[in-house]
Amino acid sequence: MKINLPDIPESEQTPLVKGLIGIIEQLSDTVERQQEEITLLKDEINVLKGQKKRPKFKPSKLDTNTDEKSDQGSTDNKRSGSTKRSKNQTLTIHQDNIVQPEQPLPIGARFKGYRDFVVQELEIQSCNVRYRLACYLLPDGSTVTATLPNGLAGQHFGTRLRSYILYQYHQCQVTQPLLLEQLREWGIDISSGQLNRLLTENHDDLHEEKAELLAAGLQSTGYITTDDTGARHQGKNGFVTHIGNEWFAWFQSSDRKNRINFLSLLRAGNKGYQVNTCALNYMATNKLPAPQLALLANTPVTNFGCEEEWSAHLVQLGIVVKRHIQIATEGALLGCASENEALGKLAVISDGAGQFKVLQHGLCWVHAERLVHKLIPLNEGHREDIAQVRDEIWSFYKELKEYKKQPCDTKKSALSKEFDRLFTQKTRYELLNQQLKRLNKLKSSLLLVFIGIYTD
Repeated sequence: MKINLPDIPESEQTPLVKGLIGIIEQLSDTVERQQEEITLLKDEINVLKGQKKRPKFKPSKLDTNTDEKSDQGSTDNKRSGSTKRSKNQTLTIHQDNIVQPEQPLPIGARFKGYRDFVVQELEIQSCNVRYRLACYLLPDGSTVTATLPNGLAGQHFGTRLRSYILYQYHQCQVTQPLLLEQLREWGIDISSGQLNRLLTENHDDLHEEKAELLAAGLQSTGYITTDDTGARHQGKNGFVTHIGNEWFAWFQSSDRKNRINFLSLLRAGNKGYQVNTCALNYMATNKLPAPQLALLANTPVTNFGCEEEWSAHLVQLGIVVKRHIQIATEGALLGCASENEALGKLAVISDGAGQFKVLQHGLCWVHAERLVHKLIPLNEGHREDIAQVRDEIWSFYKELKEYKKQPCDTKKSALSKEFDRLFTQKTRYELLNQQLKRLNKLKSSLLLVFIGIYTD
């Protein structure tokens, strides 16, 4: 159901009319979202019945391909983007082929050089290498045999082939049957079992490198962005958490989506639990009852090597209430992570989900703007106001990025005033006004750049 509200002049908008308009806007937005959910549920029911979902019809792009802009510049035979620099300047030439004219040259013709024409080609072929390990018999009767290069790790498939298989499967999402068919067509003698083992076994060094990546990222940067979402893992429904910034990206699958899981990841491979000042402060801030807090603060043992040791310690202290266990565990995990000095100054930028509100927490501008973007306009005035506010938000965000490059007090003051103006303005759309008011209350979390932290 689509509701189109008429444009009511400002002079006729009494308090009662404004209140009714706000109610209509909220109800229309609710109905629209419920209709979308009903459609999704109907599609899900059809799938469970063995039927197909309703097809999605994309809008025609004919009008966008036949406008005036498409006719402009048609007199130039160059393809779009050809004004850019030549790509040949950065290409490495592997082979030169000299081509002479086919027709006989007349007497007196002079050589004037070459006109280069660069062709990019790809060579795909199998390459079987036989390592002949030299064997020697020593005078004492023992033998000495040469060893294989370290990269082979005793396997009959080379490093480049193994790298290609991992890249195709994980990065390009090529399934094992298709990958097996491709390799065999190229002359690689490999079975489905061998392919599966190459994908699943002997990757401890990659996991170690992954753990080192997170530790280095947390150590060398002043902020991280993070998010989590549902994902399938080992045939079961689970979650995947992302931690990174402009310098690195790190992912981890898990079966939980809560603060305990996030704090566990911040330990960067460490499996311990630590009851220190940071941990006790966290427990007190999150209102762990005083008796339980005193038990944890006065215990002589403060360092625990694994989850089993920590759980046994809580039982020994008589901390068995689920909520108390949760707060104590979160505090001990944060205490362990805080042993990394860089983590004490780390800012965590997220979409505002509760599990990420630890340390110095900030909000992501992309998720903040999405609150405005998702609004459903009811008339042309609403549509214009939403478009204008979105443009103003991204213009302000661009200015924040410029401020980050060259911070100064004058610019900081101007940006702070512009933030107040942007998020306290009144538009013709009541739901938009409510979202702006909500974002205005989050000013400190959105402007961490003012204290030297760059937010996404």
